[in-house]
Amino acid sequence: MDAKVIVVTSGKGGVGKTTTTANIGAALAKQGEKTAVIDVDVGLRNLDVVMGLESRVVFDLIDVLEGKCKLNQALIRDKRVENLYLMPASQTRDKDALDPEVFKQVIDRLLNEEGFDRILVDSPAGIESGFKTAAAPAQGALVVVNPEVSSVRDADRIIGLLEAHQVGEIRLVINRLRPAMVASGNMLSEADMVNILNVKPIGIIPEDDGIIVSTNVGEPAVLGTSKAGQAFMDTARRIRGEDVPFPVYDEEPAGGFWAKLRRLLGGG
Repeated sequence: MDAKVIVVTSGKGGVGKTTTTANIGAALAKQGEKTAVIDVDVGLRNLDVVMGLESRVVFDLIDVLEGKCKLNQALIRDKRVENLYLMPASQTRDKDALDPEVFKQVIDRLLNEEGFDRILVDSPAGIESGFKTAAAPAQGALVVVNPEVSSVRDADRIIGLLEAHQVGEIRLVINRLRPAMVASGNMLSEADMVNILNVKPIGIIPEDDGIIVSTNVGEPAVLGTSKAGQAFMDTARRIRGEDVPFPVYDEEPAGGFWAKLRRLLGGG
Protein backbone atom coordinates (compact mmCIF):
# COMPACT_ATOMS: atom_id res chain seq x y z
CA MET A 1 0.00 0.00 0.00
CA ASP A 2 1.24 3.46 -0.88
CA ALA A 3 -0.96 5.11 1.76
CA LYS A 4 0.95 6.62 4.65
CA VAL A 5 -2.19 7.31 6.69
CA ILE A 6 -4.35 4.21 7.10
CA VAL A 7 -7.61 4.05 9.01
CA VAL A 8 -8.36 0.68 10.63
CA THR A 9 -12.09 0.27 10.75
CA SER A 10 -15.02 -2.15 10.77
CA GLY A 11 -18.75 -2.02 10.41
CA LYS A 12 -19.35 -3.42 13.88
CA GLY A 13 -17.51 -3.68 17.17
CA GLY A 14 -15.84 -6.78 18.54
CA VAL A 15 -14.16 -7.98 15.35
CA GLY A 16 -10.57 -7.36 16.52
CA LYS A 17 -9.97 -3.89 15.09
CA THR A 18 -7.88 -2.56 17.99
CA THR A 19 -5.85 -5.77 18.19
CA THR A 20 -5.22 -5.46 14.45
CA THR A 21 -4.07 -1.84 14.84
CA ALA A 22 -1.67 -2.70 17.67
CA ASN A 23 -0.15 -5.70 15.93
CA ILE A 24 0.23 -4.24 12.45
CA GLY A 25 1.63 -1.05 13.96
CA ALA A 26 4.20 -3.03 15.94
CA ALA A 27 4.99 -5.18 12.91
CA LEU A 28 5.59 -2.16 10.67
CA ALA A 29 7.87 -0.65 13.32
CA LYS A 30 9.79 -3.93 13.64
CA GLN A 31 10.30 -3.82 9.88
CA GLY A 32 11.92 -0.40 10.10
CA GLU A 33 9.10 2.12 9.65
CA LYS A 34 8.61 4.94 12.12
CA THR A 35 5.00 4.21 13.01
CA ALA A 36 2.33 6.01 15.04
CA VAL A 37 -0.88 4.32 16.15
CA ILE A 38 -3.64 6.72 17.12
CA ASP A 39 -6.74 5.82 19.14
CA VAL A 40 -9.78 7.85 18.02
CA ASP A 41 -12.30 5.88 20.10
CA VAL A 42 -12.85 8.77 22.51
CA GLY A 43 -14.54 7.72 25.76
CA LEU A 44 -13.86 4.03 25.15
CA ARG A 45 -10.12 3.93 24.63
CA ASN A 46 -8.37 0.57 24.85
CA LEU A 47 -5.48 0.68 22.38
CA ASP A 48 -3.21 1.73 25.24
CA VAL A 49 -4.30 -1.34 27.23
CA VAL A 50 -3.80 -3.75 24.34
CA MET A 51 -0.29 -2.34 23.89
CA GLY A 52 0.48 -2.40 27.62
CA LEU A 53 1.09 1.37 27.77
CA GLU A 54 -1.88 2.50 29.86
CA SER A 55 0.25 3.39 32.89
CA ARG A 56 2.26 5.91 30.83
CA VAL A 57 -0.67 7.98 29.53
CA VAL A 58 -0.44 11.64 30.61
CA PHE A 59 -1.85 13.57 27.65
CA ASP A 60 -4.19 12.35 24.93
CA LEU A 61 -5.52 13.13 21.47
CA ILE A 62 -8.12 15.64 22.70
CA ASP A 63 -5.42 17.52 24.63
CA VAL A 64 -3.52 17.87 21.34
CA LEU A 65 -6.59 18.91 19.34
CA GLU A 66 -7.43 21.58 21.94
CA GLY A 67 -3.86 22.85 22.20
CA LYS A 68 -3.43 21.84 25.85
CA CYS A 69 -0.12 20.09 25.19
CA LYS A 70 2.55 19.83 22.54
CA LEU A 71 2.19 17.14 19.92
CA ASN A 72 5.18 15.13 21.10
CA GLN A 73 3.98 15.26 24.71
CA ALA A 74 1.00 13.06 23.81
CA LEU A 75 3.11 10.53 21.90
CA ILE A 76 4.15 7.54 24.01
CA ARG A 77 7.21 5.71 22.71
CA ASP A 78 7.05 1.94 23.04
CA LYS A 79 10.24 0.84 24.78
CA ARG A 80 10.04 -2.70 23.36
CA VAL A 81 9.84 -1.74 19.67
CA GLU A 82 12.02 0.97 18.21
CA ASN A 83 10.09 3.54 16.15
CA LEU A 84 6.65 2.61 17.55
CA TYR A 85 4.56 5.38 19.15
CA LEU A 86 1.04 5.58 20.57
CA MET A 87 -1.28 8.56 20.83
CA PRO A 88 -4.12 7.53 23.17
CA ALA A 89 -7.72 8.67 23.09
CA SER A 90 -9.37 10.53 25.95
CA GLN A 91 -11.22 8.35 28.44
CA THR A 92 -13.34 11.16 29.89
CA ARG A 93 -14.51 13.15 26.87
CA ASP A 94 -17.00 12.20 24.15
CA LYS A 95 -16.70 12.05 20.38
CA ASP A 96 -18.21 15.52 19.97
CA ALA A 97 -14.80 16.86 21.02
CA LEU A 98 -13.32 15.57 17.77
CA ASP A 99 -12.78 18.07 14.96
CA PRO A 100 -11.97 16.37 11.62
CA GLU A 101 -10.17 19.41 10.20
CA VAL A 102 -7.97 19.89 13.26
CA PHE A 103 -7.27 16.14 13.29
CA LYS A 104 -6.10 16.36 9.67
CA GLN A 105 -3.70 19.12 10.71
CA VAL A 106 -2.32 16.93 13.50
CA ILE A 107 -1.75 14.09 11.02
CA ASP A 108 0.05 16.46 8.65
CA ARG A 109 2.35 17.54 11.47
CA LEU A 110 3.12 13.94 12.40
CA LEU A 111 4.17 13.27 8.81
CA ASN A 112 5.98 16.49 8.03
CA GLU A 113 7.38 17.62 11.38
CA GLU A 114 7.81 14.38 13.33
CA GLY A 115 8.90 12.31 10.33
CA PHE A 116 6.56 9.34 10.64
CA ASP A 117 6.60 6.85 7.79
CA ARG A 118 3.19 5.37 8.57
CA ILE A 119 0.20 6.30 10.72
CA LEU A 120 -2.53 3.84 11.70
CA VAL A 121 -5.76 5.37 12.98
CA ASP A 122 -7.87 3.08 15.16
CA SER A 123 -11.42 4.11 14.30
CA PRO A 124 -14.45 3.67 16.55
CA ALA A 125 -16.93 1.07 15.34
CA GLY A 126 -19.98 2.37 13.54
CA ILE A 127 -20.54 5.31 11.21
CA GLU A 128 -20.98 8.28 13.54
CA SER A 129 -18.76 11.33 14.08
CA GLY A 130 -15.85 9.30 15.42
CA PHE A 131 -15.61 7.34 12.19
CA LYS A 132 -15.82 10.51 10.11
CA THR A 133 -12.94 12.06 12.06
CA ALA A 134 -10.82 8.91 11.79
CA ALA A 135 -11.43 8.67 8.04
CA ALA A 136 -10.88 12.38 7.32
CA PRO A 137 -7.07 12.22 6.79
CA ALA A 138 -6.98 8.62 5.55
CA GLN A 139 -5.32 7.74 2.27
CA GLY A 140 -6.01 4.04 2.75
CA ALA A 141 -8.11 1.73 4.91
CA LEU A 142 -7.92 -1.69 6.49
CA VAL A 143 -11.42 -3.08 6.95
CA VAL A 144 -11.36 -5.76 9.64
CA VAL A 145 -13.98 -8.42 9.04
CA ASN A 146 -14.84 -11.74 10.66
CA PRO A 147 -16.07 -14.60 8.45
CA GLU A 148 -19.68 -14.34 9.59
CA VAL A 149 -22.80 -12.88 8.01
CA SER A 150 -23.33 -9.86 10.27
CA SER A 151 -19.69 -8.78 10.07
CA VAL A 152 -19.60 -9.06 6.28
CA ARG A 153 -22.82 -7.09 5.88
CA ASP A 154 -21.53 -4.31 8.12
CA ALA A 155 -18.18 -4.32 6.31
CA ASP A 156 -20.00 -3.83 3.01
CA ARG A 157 -21.63 -0.69 4.40
CA ILE A 158 -18.38 0.74 5.79
CA ILE A 159 -16.61 0.10 2.46
CA GLY A 160 -19.28 2.20 0.74
CA LEU A 161 -18.70 5.03 3.21
CA LEU A 162 -14.93 4.86 2.73
CA GLU A 163 -15.41 5.11 -1.03
CA ALA A 164 -17.72 8.08 -0.49
CA HIS A 165 -14.92 9.70 1.57
CA GLN A 166 -12.63 9.07 -1.43
CA VAL A 167 -10.28 6.81 0.52
CA GLY A 168 -8.08 5.36 -2.21
CA GLU A 169 -6.64 2.04 -1.08
CA ILE A 170 -9.12 -0.21 0.74
CA ARG A 171 -8.06 -3.70 1.81
CA LEU A 172 -9.57 -6.46 3.93
CA VAL A 173 -8.05 -7.98 7.04
CA ILE A 174 -9.93 -11.23 7.54
CA ASN A 175 -9.71 -11.97 11.25
CA ARG A 176 -10.44 -15.10 13.33
CA LEU A 177 -10.55 -17.52 10.42
CA ARG A 178 -10.87 -21.19 11.37
CA PRO A 179 -9.45 -23.34 8.54
CA ALA A 180 -11.22 -26.51 9.68
CA MET A 181 -14.61 -24.77 9.56
CA VAL A 182 -13.79 -23.30 6.16
CA ALA A 183 -12.91 -26.77 4.88
CA SER A 184 -16.17 -28.22 6.22
CA GLY A 185 -18.24 -25.50 4.57
CA ASN A 186 -19.40 -23.99 7.88
CA MET A 187 -17.41 -20.76 7.67
CA LEU A 188 -16.91 -18.25 4.91
CA SER A 189 -13.64 -18.55 3.03
CA GLU A 190 -11.43 -15.77 1.73
CA ALA A 191 -12.93 -16.25 -1.74
CA ASP A 192 -16.45 -15.93 -0.35
CA MET A 193 -15.74 -12.59 1.28
CA VAL A 194 -13.95 -11.23 -1.77
CA ASN A 195 -16.93 -12.23 -3.92
CA ILE A 196 -19.34 -10.42 -1.58
CA LEU A 197 -17.29 -7.30 -0.80
CA ASN A 198 -15.25 -6.96 -4.00
CA VAL A 199 -12.23 -5.82 -1.99
CA LYS A 200 -8.83 -7.49 -2.02
CA PRO A 201 -7.53 -9.01 1.22
CA ILE A 202 -4.16 -8.00 2.58
CA GLY A 203 -4.22 -10.11 5.72
CA ILE A 204 -5.75 -13.41 6.84
CA ILE A 205 -5.47 -13.95 10.59
CA PRO A 206 -6.36 -17.38 12.02
CA GLU A 207 -8.29 -17.85 15.25
CA ASP A 208 -5.62 -18.12 17.95
CA ASP A 209 -5.94 -18.35 21.74
CA GLY A 210 -2.56 -16.64 21.93
CA ILE A 211 -4.26 -13.36 20.99
CA ILE A 212 -6.29 -13.47 24.20
CA VAL A 213 -3.11 -13.98 26.20
CA SER A 214 -1.22 -11.20 24.41
CA THR A 215 -4.12 -8.78 24.90
CA ASN A 216 -4.40 -9.59 28.60
CA VAL A 217 -0.70 -9.02 29.22
CA GLY A 218 -0.50 -5.94 26.97
CA GLU A 219 2.03 -7.32 24.51
CA PRO A 220 1.30 -7.39 20.77
CA ALA A 221 1.33 -10.93 19.36
CA VAL A 222 3.95 -9.98 16.76
CA LEU A 223 6.47 -9.81 19.60
CA GLY A 224 5.95 -13.54 20.21
CA THR A 225 5.72 -16.71 18.12
CA SER A 226 1.98 -17.36 17.77
CA LYS A 227 0.31 -18.18 14.45
CA ALA A 228 -1.73 -14.98 14.61
CA GLY A 229 1.39 -12.98 15.36
CA GLN A 230 3.09 -14.38 12.27
CA ALA A 231 -0.01 -13.64 10.19
CA PHE A 232 -0.02 -10.01 11.38
CA MET A 233 3.70 -9.79 10.54
CA ASP A 234 2.99 -11.11 7.03
CA THR A 235 0.19 -8.56 6.68
CA ALA A 236 2.59 -5.74 7.51
CA ARG A 237 5.03 -7.07 4.93
CA ARG A 238 2.29 -6.98 2.28
CA ILE A 239 1.41 -3.40 3.28
CA ARG A 240 5.05 -2.53 2.65
CA GLY A 241 4.88 -4.05 -0.82
CA GLU A 242 6.39 -7.50 -0.30
CA ASP A 243 4.93 -10.43 -2.23
CA VAL A 244 3.97 -12.69 0.67
CA PRO A 245 1.75 -15.68 -0.24
CA PHE A 246 -1.48 -16.27 1.64
CA PRO A 247 -2.22 -19.57 3.35
CA VAL A 248 -4.27 -21.91 1.18
CA TYR A 249 -7.31 -23.66 2.61
CA ASP A 250 -9.43 -26.41 1.10
CA GLU A 251 -12.53 -25.37 -0.80
CA GLU A 252 -15.82 -25.92 0.97
CA PRO A 253 -18.14 -28.71 -0.20
CA ALA A 254 -21.17 -27.89 -2.30
CA GLY A 255 -24.19 -26.89 -0.26
CA GLY A 256 -22.14 -25.66 2.69
CA PHE A 257 -22.35 -22.39 4.53
CA TRP A 258 -21.63 -20.29 1.44
CA ALA A 259 -24.76 -21.59 -0.28
CA LYS A 260 -26.82 -20.61 2.76
CA LEU A 261 -25.23 -17.16 2.86
CA ARG A 262 -25.98 -16.56 -0.80
CA ARG A 263 -29.64 -17.29 -0.15
CA LEU A 264 -29.63 -14.90 2.83
CA LEU A 265 -28.12 -12.15 0.70
CA GLY A 266 -30.47 -12.80 -2.19
CA GLY A 267 -27.77 -14.16 -4.45
CA GLY A 268 -29.61 -17.31 -5.51
